[in-house]
Amino acid sequence: MRQDVSGWTVLWDEQRARRLKAEGAWADKTIADYAGEMLAKTPDKVLVVDREQNYTVRQLHAEAERLARALIQRGLKPGDTISFQLPNWYETVVINLAASMAGLVVHPLVPIYRDMEVGFMLGDSRSKLIFVPGTFRNYDYLAMMRRVMPSLEKPIDVVAVRADQQEFIGYQTLLDEAEDATPLPGADPDAVKMIMYTSGTTGRAKGVLHSHNSLQAENRARLTHLGLTPADVMFNPSPVTHVTGALYSLCLPFTVGIKTVMLDIWEPRLGLEMMRRHKVNGIVAATIFLQGLVEEAKKTGETLPDLRFFLCGGAQVPPDLIREAARVFPNCAPSRIYGSTEVPCITAGVNSRGLLEMGASTDGQIWQGEARIVHPQTGAPVPNGEEGEIIARAPQMFLGYARAEDNADAFAEDGFFRMGDLGRIVNDEFIVVTGRKKDLIIRAGENISPKEIEDILFNHPAIADIAIVAMPHPRTGEAACAFVIPREGQTIDLPEIKRYLMEVGTAMQKIPERLEVVQELPRTSVGKVRKDILRQKARELVEAEAAR
Repeated sequence: MRQDVSGWTVLWDEQRARRLKAEGAWADKTIADYAGEMLAKTPDKVLVVDREQNYTVRQLHAEAERLARALIQRGLKPGDTISFQLPNWYETVVINLAASMAGLVVHPLVPIYRDMEVGFMLGDSRSKLIFVPGTFRNYDYLAMMRRVMPSLEKPIDVVAVRADQQEFIGYQTLLDEAEDATPLPGADPDAVKMIMYTSGTTGRAKGVLHSHNSLQAENRARLTHLGLTPADVMFNPSPVTHVTGALYSLCLPFTVGIKTVMLDIWEPRLGLEMMRRHKVNGIVAATIFLQGLVEEAKKTGETLPDLRFFLCGGAQVPPDLIREAARVFPNCAPSRIYGSTEVPCITAGVNSRGLLEMGASTDGQIWQGEARIVHPQTGAPVPNGEEGEIIARAPQMFLGYARAEDNADAFAEDGFFRMGDLGRIVNDEFIVVTGRKKDLIIRAGENISPKEIEDILFNHPAIADIAIVAMPHPRTGEAACAFVIPREGQTIDLPEIKRYLMEVGTAMQKIPERLEVVQELPRTSVGKVRKDILRQKARELVEAEAAR
Protein backbone atom coordinates (compact mmCIF):
# COMPACT_ATOMS: atom_id res chain seq x y z
CA MET A 1 0.00 0.00 0.00
CA ARG A 2 1.15 3.54 -0.71
CA GLN A 3 -0.26 7.03 -0.31
CA ASP A 4 -0.44 8.67 -3.72
CA VAL A 5 0.00 12.39 -4.32
CA SER A 6 -3.72 12.42 -5.19
CA GLY A 7 -4.57 11.37 -1.63
CA TRP A 8 -5.77 7.91 -2.59
CA THR A 9 -4.18 4.87 -1.03
CA VAL A 10 -3.08 2.59 -3.86
CA LEU A 11 -1.99 -1.03 -4.00
CA TRP A 12 1.76 -0.97 -4.42
CA ASP A 13 4.57 -3.50 -4.57
CA GLU A 14 7.92 -1.76 -4.89
CA GLN A 15 9.74 -4.93 -5.91
CA ARG A 16 7.21 -5.59 -8.68
CA ALA A 17 7.48 -1.98 -9.87
CA ARG A 18 11.27 -2.20 -10.14
CA ARG A 19 10.99 -5.48 -12.06
CA LEU A 20 8.42 -4.12 -14.55
CA LYS A 21 10.57 -1.07 -15.22
CA ALA A 22 13.70 -3.16 -15.69
CA GLU A 23 11.83 -5.42 -18.14
CA GLY A 24 10.51 -2.43 -20.08
CA ALA A 25 6.89 -3.34 -19.32
CA TRP A 26 6.62 0.02 -17.57
CA ALA A 27 8.21 2.77 -19.66
CA ASP A 28 8.44 5.11 -16.65
CA LYS A 29 7.35 8.00 -18.87
CA THR A 30 4.18 10.05 -19.15
CA ILE A 31 2.52 11.05 -22.40
CA ALA A 32 3.87 14.57 -21.72
CA ASP A 33 7.37 13.07 -21.93
CA TYR A 34 6.51 11.32 -25.20
CA ALA A 35 4.90 14.46 -26.60
CA GLY A 36 8.00 16.52 -25.80
CA GLU A 37 10.17 14.03 -27.69
CA MET A 38 7.81 14.08 -30.66
CA LEU A 39 7.77 17.88 -30.68
CA ALA A 40 11.55 17.86 -31.10
CA LYS A 41 11.54 15.24 -33.88
CA THR A 42 8.28 15.46 -35.87
CA PRO A 43 6.50 18.68 -34.87
CA ASP A 44 4.43 18.95 -38.04
CA LYS A 45 3.17 15.40 -38.16
CA VAL A 46 -0.63 15.14 -38.16
CA LEU A 47 -1.39 13.14 -35.03
CA VAL A 48 -5.15 13.56 -34.56
CA VAL A 49 -8.02 13.90 -37.01
CA ASP A 50 -11.29 15.17 -35.53
CA ARG A 51 -13.75 14.37 -38.32
CA GLU A 52 -12.28 16.59 -41.06
CA GLN A 53 -9.91 18.73 -38.98
CA ASN A 54 -6.21 17.80 -38.71
CA TYR A 55 -4.09 18.57 -35.64
CA THR A 56 -0.31 18.34 -35.63
CA VAL A 57 2.01 17.50 -32.77
CA ARG A 58 3.00 21.17 -32.55
CA GLN A 59 -0.63 22.35 -32.33
CA LEU A 60 -1.66 19.80 -29.72
CA HIS A 61 1.43 20.38 -27.60
CA ALA A 62 1.11 24.18 -27.67
CA GLU A 63 -2.59 24.11 -26.75
CA ALA A 64 -1.98 21.58 -23.98
CA GLU A 65 0.78 23.75 -22.49
CA ARG A 66 -1.54 26.75 -22.44
CA LEU A 67 -4.31 24.73 -20.84
CA ALA A 68 -1.98 23.22 -18.23
CA ARG A 69 -0.71 26.67 -17.25
CA ALA A 70 -4.24 28.07 -17.05
CA LEU A 71 -5.33 25.21 -14.78
CA ILE A 72 -2.33 25.72 -12.49
CA GLN A 73 -3.07 29.44 -12.32
CA ARG A 74 -6.60 28.58 -11.14
CA GLY A 75 -5.07 26.84 -8.13
CA LEU A 76 -4.99 23.24 -9.27
CA LYS A 77 -2.00 21.28 -8.04
CA PRO A 78 -0.48 17.83 -8.72
CA GLY A 79 -2.85 15.09 -7.60
CA ASP A 80 -6.02 17.14 -8.07
CA THR A 81 -8.76 15.66 -10.28
CA ILE A 82 -10.27 17.24 -13.37
CA SER A 83 -13.23 15.66 -15.17
CA PHE A 84 -14.44 15.76 -18.75
CA GLN A 85 -17.76 14.62 -20.20
CA LEU A 86 -17.01 15.21 -23.84
CA PRO A 87 -17.51 13.40 -27.15
CA ASN A 88 -14.60 12.28 -29.33
CA TRP A 89 -13.33 15.80 -29.91
CA TYR A 90 -9.70 16.84 -30.21
CA GLU A 91 -10.08 18.88 -27.00
CA THR A 92 -10.09 15.63 -25.01
CA VAL A 93 -6.61 14.84 -26.37
CA VAL A 94 -5.47 18.30 -25.28
CA ILE A 95 -7.05 17.97 -21.81
CA ASN A 96 -5.42 14.60 -21.22
CA LEU A 97 -2.01 15.86 -22.33
CA ALA A 98 -2.35 19.05 -20.27
CA ALA A 99 -3.20 16.98 -17.19
CA SER A 100 0.06 15.05 -17.59
CA MET A 101 1.98 18.31 -17.93
CA ALA A 102 0.35 19.65 -14.75
CA GLY A 103 0.40 16.39 -12.77
CA LEU A 104 -3.39 16.22 -12.57
CA VAL A 105 -5.66 13.16 -12.44
CA VAL A 106 -8.17 12.89 -15.28
CA HIS A 107 -11.69 11.59 -14.74
CA PRO A 108 -13.55 10.72 -17.96
CA LEU A 109 -17.37 10.71 -17.73
CA VAL A 110 -19.38 8.89 -20.38
CA PRO A 111 -21.64 11.40 -22.23
CA ILE A 112 -24.79 9.31 -21.63
CA TYR A 113 -24.50 9.77 -17.85
CA ARG A 114 -27.03 12.13 -16.32
CA ASP A 115 -27.59 13.96 -13.03
CA MET A 116 -27.44 11.01 -10.64
CA GLU A 117 -24.31 9.37 -12.08
CA VAL A 118 -22.53 12.67 -12.72
CA GLY A 119 -23.23 14.00 -9.23
CA PHE A 120 -22.01 10.82 -7.56
CA MET A 121 -18.86 10.47 -9.66
CA LEU A 122 -17.83 14.12 -9.36
CA GLY A 123 -18.07 13.89 -5.60
CA ASP A 124 -16.46 10.48 -5.30
CA SER A 125 -13.53 11.41 -7.58
CA ARG A 126 -12.95 14.68 -5.64
CA SER A 127 -13.11 16.55 -8.92
CA LYS A 128 -12.41 20.28 -8.89
CA LEU A 129 -13.24 21.14 -12.50
CA ILE A 130 -15.22 19.61 -15.33
CA PHE A 131 -15.22 20.17 -19.10
CA VAL A 132 -18.61 19.68 -20.77
CA PRO A 133 -20.11 20.53 -24.16
CA GLY A 134 -22.88 23.10 -24.37
CA THR A 135 -25.23 20.69 -26.10
CA PHE A 136 -24.48 17.37 -27.75
CA ARG A 137 -26.99 15.05 -29.41
CA ASN A 138 -29.80 17.40 -28.33
CA TYR A 139 -28.88 17.23 -24.64
CA ASP A 140 -28.09 20.38 -22.63
CA TYR A 141 -25.07 19.59 -20.44
CA LEU A 142 -24.85 23.08 -18.99
CA ALA A 143 -28.43 22.80 -17.74
CA MET A 144 -27.51 19.49 -16.14
CA MET A 145 -24.54 21.08 -14.38
CA ARG A 146 -26.82 23.80 -13.00
CA ARG A 147 -28.91 21.04 -11.43
CA VAL A 148 -25.96 18.99 -10.20
CA MET A 149 -23.77 21.70 -8.68
CA PRO A 150 -25.99 22.51 -5.64
CA SER A 151 -25.88 18.83 -4.60
CA LEU A 152 -22.06 18.69 -4.46
CA GLU A 153 -20.35 19.02 -1.09
CA LYS A 154 -17.58 21.13 -2.60
CA PRO A 155 -17.88 23.66 -5.44
CA ILE A 156 -16.60 22.75 -8.88
CA ASP A 157 -15.62 24.87 -11.86
CA VAL A 158 -17.43 24.19 -15.14
CA VAL A 159 -15.70 24.76 -18.47
CA ALA A 160 -17.97 24.90 -21.51
CA VAL A 161 -16.41 23.47 -24.68
CA ARG A 162 -17.67 24.58 -28.10
CA ALA A 163 -20.41 26.64 -26.48
CA ASP A 164 -21.21 30.35 -26.57
CA GLN A 165 -22.40 31.45 -23.13
CA GLN A 166 -21.47 33.72 -20.22
CA GLU A 167 -22.48 31.75 -17.14
CA PHE A 168 -19.58 29.28 -17.03
CA ILE A 169 -15.93 29.43 -18.09
CA GLY A 170 -15.48 29.19 -21.84
CA TYR A 171 -12.78 26.82 -23.08
CA GLN A 172 -11.11 29.51 -25.18
CA THR A 173 -11.38 31.99 -22.32
CA LEU A 174 -9.55 29.52 -20.09
CA LEU A 175 -6.78 29.10 -22.66
CA ASP A 176 -6.43 32.88 -22.95
CA GLU A 177 -5.69 33.10 -19.21
CA ALA A 178 -2.42 31.17 -19.60
CA GLU A 179 0.83 32.99 -18.83
CA ASP A 180 4.03 31.70 -20.41
CA ALA A 181 5.98 32.10 -17.17
CA THR A 182 3.78 29.66 -15.25
CA PRO A 183 5.90 26.54 -14.56
CA LEU A 184 4.66 23.05 -15.44
CA PRO A 185 5.34 20.53 -12.64
CA GLY A 186 4.84 17.37 -14.70
CA ALA A 187 3.91 14.04 -13.14
CA ASP A 188 5.52 10.99 -11.58
CA PRO A 189 4.81 8.04 -13.93
CA ASP A 190 3.94 5.94 -10.87
CA ALA A 191 1.29 8.44 -9.73
CA VAL A 192 -2.42 8.04 -10.38
CA LYS A 193 -3.17 9.38 -13.85
CA MET A 194 -6.80 8.40 -14.28
CA ILE A 195 -9.87 7.49 -12.27
CA MET A 196 -12.51 5.78 -14.37
CA TYR A 197 -15.74 4.33 -13.07
CA THR A 198 -17.10 0.89 -13.79
CA SER A 199 -20.58 0.81 -15.29
CA GLY A 200 -22.19 0.05 -11.93
CA THR A 201 -24.56 -2.63 -13.24
CA THR A 202 -24.56 -4.40 -9.86
CA GLY A 203 -24.74 -1.43 -7.53
CA ARG A 204 -22.59 1.63 -6.82
CA ALA A 205 -20.00 2.31 -9.49
CA LYS A 206 -16.39 1.77 -8.44
CA GLY A 207 -13.57 4.19 -9.18
CA VAL A 208 -10.70 2.38 -10.95
CA LEU A 209 -7.27 3.96 -10.39
CA HIS A 210 -4.63 3.72 -13.12
CA SER A 211 -1.13 5.17 -13.16
CA HIS A 212 0.71 6.58 -16.17
CA ASN A 213 2.78 3.38 -16.22
CA SER A 214 -0.14 0.96 -16.06
CA LEU A 215 -2.00 2.61 -18.94
CA GLN A 216 1.10 2.83 -21.12
CA ALA A 217 1.73 -0.88 -20.48
CA GLU A 218 -1.52 -1.64 -22.32
CA ASN A 219 -0.31 0.34 -25.31
CA ARG A 220 2.99 -1.54 -25.23
CA ALA A 221 1.05 -4.81 -25.52
CA ARG A 222 -0.60 -3.55 -28.71
CA LEU A 223 2.76 -2.33 -30.00
CA THR A 224 4.55 -5.66 -29.53
CA HIS A 225 1.73 -7.96 -30.64
CA LEU A 226 0.68 -6.03 -33.73
CA GLY A 227 4.03 -4.53 -34.70
CA LEU A 228 2.62 -1.01 -34.78
CA THR A 229 4.79 1.81 -36.17
CA PRO A 230 4.39 5.59 -36.53
CA ALA A 231 3.35 4.96 -40.14
CA ASP A 232 0.15 3.24 -39.02
CA VAL A 233 -3.26 4.92 -38.78
CA MET A 234 -5.91 4.01 -36.22
CA PHE A 235 -9.64 4.74 -36.34
CA ASN A 236 -11.48 5.35 -33.09
CA PRO A 237 -15.26 5.65 -32.83
CA SER A 238 -15.20 4.29 -29.24
CA PRO A 239 -16.05 6.95 -26.63
CA VAL A 240 -12.85 8.50 -25.29
CA THR A 241 -14.52 8.40 -21.88
CA HIS A 242 -14.37 4.59 -21.96
CA VAL A 243 -11.08 2.80 -21.30
CA THR A 244 -10.77 1.65 -24.94
CA GLY A 245 -11.27 5.12 -26.38
CA ALA A 246 -9.01 6.69 -23.77
CA LEU A 247 -6.19 4.27 -24.52
CA TYR A 248 -6.34 4.55 -28.30
CA SER A 249 -7.25 8.22 -28.80
CA LEU A 250 -5.71 9.92 -25.78
CA CYS A 251 -2.58 7.86 -25.12
CA LEU A 252 -1.50 5.71 -28.08
CA PRO A 253 -0.93 8.62 -30.52
CA PHE A 254 1.83 9.91 -28.24
CA THR A 255 3.16 6.52 -27.13
CA VAL A 256 3.81 5.26 -30.67
CA GLY A 257 3.32 8.34 -32.85
CA ILE A 258 0.29 6.83 -34.57
CA LYS A 259 -2.21 9.09 -36.29
CA THR A 260 -5.67 8.57 -34.81
CA VAL A 261 -8.87 9.38 -36.66
CA MET A 262 -11.70 10.24 -34.23
CA LEU A 263 -15.46 10.20 -34.85
CA ASP A 264 -17.85 11.72 -32.32
CA ILE A 265 -21.21 10.37 -33.54
CA TRP A 266 -21.27 6.84 -34.93
CA GLU A 267 -22.40 6.70 -38.52
CA PRO A 268 -21.32 3.41 -40.19
CA ARG A 269 -21.28 4.82 -43.71
CA LEU A 270 -19.23 7.85 -42.71
CA GLY A 271 -16.95 5.65 -40.61
CA LEU A 272 -16.31 3.34 -43.54
CA GLU A 273 -15.61 6.29 -45.85
CA MET A 274 -13.20 7.90 -43.34
CA MET A 275 -11.34 4.60 -42.87
CA ARG A 276 -10.92 4.22 -46.62
CA ARG A 277 -9.85 7.82 -47.19
CA HIS A 278 -7.32 7.87 -44.34
CA LYS A 279 -6.01 4.38 -45.21
CA VAL A 280 -6.74 3.14 -41.70
CA ASN A 281 -4.74 0.08 -40.64
CA GLY A 282 -6.48 -0.85 -37.42
CA ILE A 283 -9.31 -0.35 -34.99
CA VAL A 284 -10.07 -1.49 -31.43
CA ALA A 285 -13.77 -1.11 -30.69
CA ALA A 286 -16.95 -2.74 -29.43
CA THR A 287 -19.28 -5.13 -31.25
CA ILE A 288 -21.70 -2.46 -32.45
CA PHE A 289 -18.97 -0.78 -34.50
CA LEU A 290 -17.86 -3.98 -36.22
CA GLN A 291 -21.47 -4.91 -36.96
CA GLY A 292 -22.12 -1.51 -38.50
CA LEU A 293 -18.99 -1.56 -40.66
CA VAL A 294 -19.62 -5.10 -41.91
CA GLU A 295 -23.23 -4.38 -42.85
CA GLU A 296 -22.32 -1.14 -44.60
CA ALA A 297 -19.41 -2.73 -46.43
CA LYS A 298 -21.66 -5.51 -47.69
CA LYS A 299 -24.00 -2.88 -49.15
CA THR A 300 -21.27 -0.85 -50.83
CA GLY A 301 -18.73 -3.52 -51.71
CA GLU A 302 -16.01 -1.67 -49.78
CA THR A 303 -13.11 -3.96 -48.74
CA LEU A 304 -10.83 -1.50 -46.86
CA PRO A 305 -7.61 -2.96 -48.33
CA ASP A 306 -5.38 -1.15 -45.81
CA LEU A 307 -7.19 -2.59 -42.76
CA ARG A 308 -4.93 -5.16 -41.01
CA PHE A 309 -6.73 -5.72 -37.71
CA PHE A 310 -9.99 -5.16 -35.88
CA LEU A 311 -9.86 -6.08 -32.21
CA CYS A 312 -13.44 -6.42 -31.00
CA GLY A 313 -14.55 -6.52 -27.37
CA GLY A 314 -16.41 -4.68 -24.64
CA ALA A 315 -19.65 -6.54 -25.35
CA GLN A 316 -20.53 -10.04 -26.51
CA VAL A 317 -18.99 -10.78 -29.90
CA PRO A 318 -20.76 -13.51 -31.93
CA PRO A 319 -18.13 -15.81 -33.51
CA ASP A 320 -19.88 -15.59 -36.89
CA LEU A 321 -19.46 -11.80 -36.86
CA ILE A 322 -15.67 -12.26 -36.79
CA ARG A 323 -15.85 -14.82 -39.61
CA GLU A 324 -18.04 -12.52 -41.70
CA ALA A 325 -15.70 -9.57 -41.10
CA ALA A 326 -12.79 -11.66 -42.35
CA ARG A 327 -14.73 -12.39 -45.55
CA VAL A 328 -15.74 -8.76 -46.10
CA PHE A 329 -12.29 -7.29 -45.31
CA PRO A 330 -9.87 -9.72 -47.02
CA ASN A 331 -6.62 -8.19 -45.71
CA CYS A 332 -7.83 -7.90 -42.11
CA ALA A 333 -7.34 -10.27 -39.17
CA PRO A 334 -10.41 -9.52 -37.03
CA SER A 335 -10.63 -11.12 -33.62
CA ARG A 336 -12.26 -11.02 -30.25
CA ILE A 337 -10.29 -9.43 -27.40
CA TYR A 338 -10.77 -9.63 -23.66
CA GLY A 339 -10.19 -7.30 -20.73
CA SER A 340 -11.82 -4.86 -18.34
CA THR A 341 -11.38 -1.34 -17.04
CA GLU A 342 -9.31 -2.82 -14.21
CA VAL A 343 -7.09 -4.97 -16.46
CA PRO A 344 -7.42 -3.63 -20.02
CA CYS A 345 -7.05 -6.37 -22.62
CA ILE A 346 -5.42 -9.32 -20.90
CA THR A 347 -5.55 -10.85 -24.37
CA ALA A 348 -4.25 -9.37 -27.61
CA GLY A 349 -6.60 -11.01 -30.09
CA VAL A 350 -4.76 -12.58 -33.04
CA ASN A 351 -2.21 -10.97 -35.33
CA SER A 352 -2.49 -12.92 -38.58
CA ARG A 353 -5.14 -14.30 -40.89
CA GLY A 354 -3.64 -17.72 -40.32
CA LEU A 355 -5.24 -17.57 -36.87
CA LEU A 356 -8.67 -16.40 -38.04
CA GLU A 357 -10.58 -19.30 -36.51
CA MET A 358 -8.89 -18.71 -33.15
CA GLY A 359 -9.88 -15.05 -33.51
CA ALA A 360 -13.52 -16.09 -33.93
CA SER A 361 -13.77 -19.01 -31.51
CA THR A 362 -11.65 -17.64 -28.64
CA ASP A 363 -11.28 -14.28 -26.94
CA GLY A 364 -7.68 -13.87 -27.93
CA GLN A 365 -4.11 -14.80 -27.10
CA ILE A 366 -2.88 -14.08 -23.57
CA TRP A 367 -0.15 -11.48 -24.07
CA GLN A 368 2.28 -9.83 -21.65
CA GLY A 369 0.24 -10.97 -18.69
CA GLU A 370 -0.92 -14.00 -16.79
CA ALA A 371 -4.32 -15.66 -16.57
CA ARG A 372 -5.47 -18.59 -14.48
CA ILE A 373 -8.71 -20.55 -14.21
CA VAL A 374 -9.96 -21.37 -10.71
CA HIS A 375 -13.08 -22.87 -9.16
CA PRO A 376 -15.78 -20.14 -8.91
CA GLN A 377 -16.59 -20.96 -5.28
CA THR A 378 -13.40 -22.39 -3.73
CA GLY A 379 -10.75 -20.57 -5.76
CA ALA A 380 -8.83 -23.83 -6.27
CA PRO A 381 -7.12 -24.41 -9.64
CA VAL A 382 -9.19 -26.41 -12.12
CA PRO A 383 -7.79 -29.04 -14.53
CA ASN A 384 -6.38 -27.71 -17.80
CA GLY A 385 -9.12 -26.96 -20.34
CA GLU A 386 -11.97 -26.95 -17.84
CA GLU A 387 -14.26 -24.00 -17.14
CA GLY A 388 -13.81 -21.83 -14.07
CA GLU A 389 -13.40 -18.25 -12.93
CA ILE A 390 -10.78 -16.15 -14.74
CA ILE A 391 -8.20 -14.37 -12.60
CA ALA A 392 -5.47 -12.24 -14.16
CA ARG A 393 -2.33 -10.28 -13.40
CA ALA A 394 -0.51 -7.99 -15.84
CA PRO A 395 1.61 -4.82 -16.08
CA GLN A 396 -1.52 -2.94 -17.22
CA MET A 397 -3.44 -3.90 -14.08
CA PHE A 398 -4.88 -1.01 -12.09
CA LEU A 399 -3.65 0.22 -8.70
CA GLY A 400 -6.87 -0.68 -6.90
CA TYR A 401 -10.19 1.03 -6.36
CA ALA A 402 -10.63 4.53 -4.98
CA ARG A 403 -12.57 3.15 -2.02
CA ALA A 404 -10.51 0.72 0.04
CA GLU A 405 -13.51 -1.48 0.84
CA ASP A 406 -13.96 -2.27 -2.85
CA ASN A 407 -10.56 -3.99 -2.88
CA ALA A 408 -11.49 -6.46 -0.15
CA ASP A 409 -12.75 -9.33 -2.32
CA ALA A 410 -11.37 -8.18 -5.66
CA PHE A 411 -8.05 -10.01 -5.55
CA ALA A 412 -6.93 -13.60 -5.17
CA GLU A 413 -3.58 -14.78 -3.86
CA ASP A 414 -0.41 -13.45 -5.50
CA GLY A 415 -2.23 -10.26 -6.51
CA PHE A 416 -4.36 -11.80 -9.25
CA PHE A 417 -7.50 -9.78 -10.01
CA ARG A 418 -10.84 -11.57 -10.06
CA MET A 419 -12.16 -10.68 -13.51
CA GLY A 420 -15.69 -11.81 -12.64
CA ASP A 421 -15.89 -13.90 -15.80
CA LEU A 422 -16.05 -17.62 -16.41
CA GLY A 423 -13.91 -19.25 -19.05
CA ARG A 424 -11.26 -21.74 -19.98
CA ILE A 425 -7.79 -21.66 -21.50
CA VAL A 426 -7.30 -23.29 -24.91
CA ASN A 427 -3.94 -24.45 -26.31
CA ASP A 428 -2.26 -23.02 -23.18
CA GLU A 429 -2.41 -19.44 -24.52
CA PHE A 430 -5.93 -18.50 -25.67
CA ILE A 431 -8.87 -17.58 -23.44
CA VAL A 432 -12.46 -18.52 -24.15
CA VAL A 433 -14.90 -16.50 -22.04
CA THR A 434 -18.02 -18.54 -21.34
CA GLY A 435 -20.00 -16.01 -19.29
CA ARG A 436 -20.14 -13.76 -16.26
CA LYS A 437 -19.85 -15.41 -12.86
CA LYS A 438 -22.83 -13.45 -11.60
CA ASP A 439 -24.85 -14.45 -14.68
CA LEU A 440 -24.71 -18.17 -13.93
CA ILE A 441 -28.09 -19.87 -13.88
CA ILE A 442 -28.19 -22.48 -11.11
CA ARG A 443 -30.88 -24.91 -12.22
CA ALA A 444 -31.54 -27.81 -9.87
CA GLY A 445 -28.00 -27.51 -8.54
CA GLU A 446 -26.34 -27.39 -11.97
CA ASN A 447 -24.46 -24.34 -13.26
CA ILE A 448 -25.61 -23.14 -16.69
CA SER A 449 -23.70 -20.45 -18.59
CA PRO A 450 -26.09 -18.27 -20.64
CA LYS A 451 -23.36 -17.26 -23.10
CA GLU A 452 -23.02 -20.82 -24.40
CA ILE A 453 -26.71 -20.85 -25.38
CA GLU A 454 -26.69 -17.28 -26.65
CA ASP A 455 -23.79 -18.07 -29.01
CA ILE A 456 -25.83 -20.90 -30.54
CA LEU A 457 -29.03 -18.89 -30.88
CA PHE A 458 -27.22 -15.90 -32.42
CA ASN A 459 -27.02 -18.04 -35.56
CA HIS A 460 -30.80 -18.60 -35.76
CA PRO A 461 -32.07 -16.86 -38.93
CA ALA A 462 -35.00 -15.24 -37.09
CA ILE A 463 -32.98 -13.83 -34.18
CA ALA A 464 -31.29 -10.42 -34.42
CA ASP A 465 -30.13 -10.29 -30.79
CA ILE A 466 -30.63 -12.29 -27.62
CA ALA A 467 -29.86 -12.21 -23.90
CA ILE A 468 -30.54 -15.07 -21.49
CA VAL A 469 -30.87 -14.57 -17.74
CA ALA A 470 -31.95 -16.47 -14.67
CA MET A 471 -35.56 -16.34 -13.51
CA PRO A 472 -37.10 -17.87 -10.38
CA HIS A 473 -38.61 -21.34 -10.81
CA PRO A 474 -40.70 -23.15 -8.14
CA ARG A 475 -39.26 -26.60 -8.87
CA THR A 476 -35.67 -26.07 -10.02
CA GLY A 477 -34.89 -22.85 -8.14
CA GLU A 478 -33.82 -21.04 -11.31
CA ALA A 479 -34.47 -21.47 -15.01
CA ALA A 480 -33.44 -19.65 -18.19
CA CYS A 481 -35.46 -16.77 -19.60
CA ALA A 482 -34.59 -15.59 -23.12
CA PHE A 483 -35.13 -11.97 -24.20
CA VAL A 484 -35.09 -11.90 -28.01
CA ILE A 485 -35.12 -9.20 -30.67
CA PRO A 486 -36.44 -10.83 -33.87
CA ARG A 487 -35.03 -9.95 -37.26
CA GLU A 488 -37.17 -7.62 -39.32
CA GLY A 489 -40.12 -9.50 -40.82
CA GLN A 490 -39.38 -12.64 -38.74
CA THR A 491 -41.15 -14.26 -35.78
CA ILE A 492 -39.82 -16.60 -33.11
CA ASP A 493 -41.45 -18.64 -30.35
CA LEU A 494 -40.35 -20.94 -27.54
CA PRO A 495 -41.03 -24.24 -29.38
CA GLU A 496 -38.83 -23.07 -32.27
CA ILE A 497 -36.01 -22.15 -29.85
CA LYS A 498 -36.31 -25.57 -28.25
CA ARG A 499 -36.28 -27.31 -31.64
CA TYR A 500 -33.23 -25.37 -32.81
CA LEU A 501 -31.22 -26.07 -29.67
CA MET A 502 -32.14 -29.76 -29.57
CA GLU A 503 -31.15 -30.10 -33.23
CA VAL A 504 -27.57 -29.12 -32.39
CA GLY A 505 -27.47 -31.43 -29.36
CA THR A 506 -28.08 -29.00 -26.48
CA ALA A 507 -28.87 -30.59 -23.12
CA MET A 508 -32.51 -30.21 -22.09
CA GLN A 509 -31.71 -28.41 -18.83
CA LYS A 510 -29.99 -25.62 -20.77
CA ILE A 511 -32.99 -24.82 -22.98
CA PRO A 512 -34.81 -21.58 -22.01
CA GLU A 513 -38.18 -22.11 -20.36
CA ARG A 514 -39.50 -18.64 -21.06
CA LEU A 515 -39.31 -16.31 -24.06
CA GLU A 516 -39.88 -12.56 -24.04
CA VAL A 517 -39.88 -10.86 -27.44
CA VAL A 518 -38.61 -7.27 -27.10
CA GLN A 519 -37.77 -4.33 -29.35
CA GLU A 520 -34.48 -3.52 -27.61
CA LEU A 521 -32.17 -4.69 -24.83
CA PRO A 522 -30.97 -2.35 -22.07
CA ARG A 523 -27.27 -1.61 -22.53
CA THR A 524 -24.34 0.21 -20.98
CA SER A 525 -22.49 2.98 -22.82
CA VAL A 526 -20.23 0.44 -24.57
CA GLY A 527 -22.99 -1.90 -25.63
CA LYS A 528 -22.95 -4.47 -22.83
CA VAL A 529 -26.40 -5.83 -22.07
CA ARG A 530 -27.68 -4.79 -18.64
CA LYS A 531 -28.53 -8.28 -17.47
CA ASP A 532 -29.26 -7.01 -13.97
CA ILE A 533 -32.24 -5.12 -15.45
CA LEU A 534 -33.35 -8.17 -17.41
CA ARG A 535 -33.08 -10.43 -14.35
CA GLN A 536 -35.27 -8.01 -12.42
CA LYS A 537 -37.78 -7.89 -15.27
CA ALA A 538 -37.89 -11.71 -15.47
CA ARG A 539 -38.39 -11.90 -11.71
CA GLU A 540 -41.24 -9.39 -11.85
CA LEU A 541 -42.96 -11.27 -14.67
CA VAL A 542 -42.83 -14.54 -12.74
CA GLU A 543 -44.03 -12.90 -9.53
CA ALA A 544 -46.90 -11.16 -11.33
CA GLU A 545 -48.08 -14.43 -12.83
CA ALA A 546 -47.84 -16.21 -9.46
CA ALA A 547 -49.98 -13.51 -7.84
CA ARG A 548 -52.88 -13.95 -10.26
